[in-house]
Parts: sequence; structure tokens; C-alpha cells
Amino acid sequence: MSLELKPKKWAGAIRAVTLGSGSRKPVTVGGGNGLPLHTFEGVFPHRPAFALEITDVDPARWAEAARGPWDGVLGSPAAAARRALREFGADLVMLHLCGTHPDRGNRTPEEAAADVRAVLDAVDVPLIVKGPGAGPRQNDVLARVAEEAKGEGLALHSACQEDYKTLAAVAVAYGHILVAESPIDMNIAKQLNILLADASVDMNRTLIDPLTGGLGYGLEYTYSVMERIRLAALGGDAMLNAPMICLAGEEAWKAKEAKASSRQEPRWGDERRRGIHWELATALALIEAGAEVLVLRHPETLARLRTQLDCWFGDPAPGGDSCR
Repeated sequence: MSLELKPKKWAGAIRAVTLGSGSRKPVTVGGGNGLPLHTFEGVFPHRPAFALEITDVDPARWAEAARGPWDGVLGSPAAAARRALREFGADLVMLHLCGTHPDRGNRTPEEAAADVRAVLDAVDVPLIVKGPGAGPRQNDVLARVAEEAKGEGLALHSACQEDYKTLAAVAVAYGHILVAESPIDMNIAKQLNILLADASVDMNRTLIDPLTGGLGYGLEYTYSVMERIRLAALGGDAMLNAPMICLAGEEAWKAKEAKASSRQEPRWGDERRRGIHWELATALALIEAGAEVLVLRHPETLARLRTQLDCWFGDPAPGGDSCR
């Protein structure tokens, strides 16, 4: 007995957003007109893109297993960016300016701008820049960064409903992409994009960060909200059809199950393998929910995800048994 598939046609599609301009080699995400991975009924011109997270200072809070691949370049953003691209094969890089937080170094906007310039000089891929967290400090830092990197098409992470006007203005003025962050809430995600559109932000230069829960720590709630956003977008909602970005690595490696040492939890096995599996399981679920940009911490997670995408999209790596 044969199975006849009846493709569903949707009224809408996800916007295609191009990250990087100027001296960057651009990366375009989005553009699909079907449910995630439904290649049998939709057209997906661009695969999800993978970024690796680097930091401006040594990230003391990172789990040892996540720190290992970055030995020697932690807190050296230009060197870390080169490793992310040349050794680990990232599509793009996210520079987390965690050292600008008042409690984690209190580095100045000028120092942050210098770090961004160093990364831009070191690699030619698009750059996501994450600030210290919502509030006046983030506005000061990202505004200076946006000015320094005028025309380079940075993705500024992020604007939120309570504080979006400054970043909306600098994104427009200096030619950058703006990440709109909402607290796992479809209605707030839509309202924020309406506010950004009213502030003259081009929706073709916007990404949605729906916020992410790691495996075992709210992932199922994140997944359901992302599904609702995707369904609304495919139904024709022009305020929810931006591609979604998820910081999978940050959330996955927060979990006790990912970072506890084998001395603390001997029955859980090797922490390196466990942490990678935790990040991988989180990221796979987010791709299946509709994430178009995944920010990861461990390069082995990235490699395994790329192999899986080769299988899903029917383009296996040379010599690869990619669908095992």
C-alpha cells in the first residue's frame, strides 16, 4: 500500500534576512514557505546557520568541557573568531560582550568597540554582537559598537519591549540587523515587532529571539511558542515572519546535567560527552521548531548538527554516511 502525501500550501512565508554587509561575506537565513524540515511540501532556499559564541573576557562561568576547545584563546576575541571559522567551520560568530557588565569587568563601550573591530579585522563572516543585558548599559555599549562597525550588517542582540528605542535608532542609522527578544511569549514577540516597525526598523532586517530553554529546563515551552510563531507566520502574519535565532549553547550548558563533573555525579558518565549531548539535543529540537540561526558553544556540537542537516536536506558530506 502506497502512502500519498498531500502537500499543504501556506499563505505566507518566512522572510529572508541577510546578515553581514560591507566587508563581510553575507549569510542569508529564512525564506522557507513550509513547516520546519518539511522539504516534501515546501521550499527552503537557505539552511539554518550555525554561529559559535566567543567572549571579550575569559568566561569563568563556562563549564570546563565547553572551555576545552577554546584553550589559549578565551578572552582573546580575534583569535577565538579565527579558530571558530578556520578550525571549527562556523558560518558566523557571536561575540558576547559579557565583560561590559558592571559585575563582570565593567569594560567600557570604547573597549567593546575595539574588540568588535578586532574581530571584524580577523574574520570576514557576519558577526552577532550580544550586549551585557537589557538596560542603559547595553544601549551605551551596543550604540558605540554599531557606530564603530557602520555598514557591516552586525546583528545587534538585543532589543526588548521595555527598552527598544535606542537600539532601533542605531540599527537604522548604521545599517545593522536588530534582534527582537521576547520572553517565550508569541504576543509580546508580535507587539515588539510592531513597535520596531513603527520606529522605522525594516522587518527584512530583523530576527526574533523567542528566548530559549535548555533540555529539561523549559525547552518544551520554548518549542510550543516557536511552533505558534511559525504557524502564524506561515498563515500570513507579517509581524511574526522574521527568522528566529536561538542561543542554544548558553542555555544548554547552564544545566546541571551538562556541567556537573563526573566526580560530583559519577553515575552520569563523562561530563564532556554529556554536555555535548545536552547541547545537541537542545539544538536539534530548536531546529525542528523553526530556528534559523543557532548559537552554539562546543564545536563538536556544530559538527554533528551539520552532518544531521546534510542528511535532512539530502546533501551528504563527501564520503559521509551522514544519515546514520
